[in-house]
Amino acid sequence: MVEFLPLLIMIEMILPFLKAAAILSYLTRHYDPKHEFSFTDPDDISRAEQWIAWQHGGLGPMQGQANHFYRLAKERIPYPTQRYIGESERLYGILDAQLKDRDYLVGAGKGKYSIADIASFSWVNVSYFAGVDLSQFPHLEKWWERINSRSAVQKGTAIPNESNLVNAAFRRRLQEEPEFKGGRG
Repeated sequence: MVEFLPLLIMIEMILPFLKAAAILSYLTRHYDPKHEFSFTDPDDISRAEQWIAWQHGGLGPMQGQANHFYRLAKERIPYPTQRYIGESERLYGILDAQLKDRDYLVGAGKGKYSIADIASFSWVNVSYFAGVDLSQFPHLEKWWERINSRSAVQKGTAIPNESNLVNAAFRRRLQEEPEFKGGRG
């Protein structure tokens, strides 16, 4: 992951208005010739693009609002807090259903780790921060554990250091501090 930091800085200088979905597409088109994180089959390419668009237009905006109203708003307002957490949970249910008989979102058989997974993982990795308990979604939770255990993901999420917002940090805190319930704070 560290090797890509200069690349991402270069991309931002050349194309400063790119968003995560466009960056993933750019990286795979220019730097994934072996298709380790992308696909050659047109149907799988389309499915990956659909999942990235789904994340970009649904999960990201809804969970972003859940993060705000659950953790950051100066005053806890019940309606938007419940609305955006509920919508995030609904979207997690879609991921959970997709992963019922699969290891990854897209690809033949059980699927393969790809840009589709990378796009949604960053949001799922902070589910507790948004007030969403992954244990409600057993297939999604296994997917999160599978991706989170990848050595490259471990390295990447530790730069510059592990965030207190990621699920692993929340789970440790829940074990170490029984009074911690994951609410504001």
